[in-house]
Amino acid sequence: MASTKPKKKNPRLASGRKRVRQDTKLNAANTSLRSKYRTAVKNVEKAVVAGDKTKAAELFAKAQSIVDSVADKGIFHKNKASRDKSRLAAKVKGLALAEKAAA
Repeated sequence: MASTKPKKKNPRLASGRKRVRQDTKLNAANTSLRSKYRTAVKNVEKAVVAGDKTKAAELFAKAQSIVDSVADKGIFHKNKASRDKSRLAAKVKGLALAEKAAA
């Protein structure tokens, strides 16, 4: 038996066909930005887990700009972006404090 998903119908009106083309492009752009955002956050977290203070701070600076730009475009809500930045900042700061305590 074939798949149970109903087949999507092609829009008849020219405006509908254009809307589908635009949505496809926008979806690809949004997916790319969402991936870039998540990768930036993960890279900072990996550096923190590895205990590399300088690399974590450097990656955090880059991640802040990426997070802000993605939030400005509306891919993620501004509050989510702010929350993520705050949590990353706390992790990076905690890493620096832990390094000072150990020294």
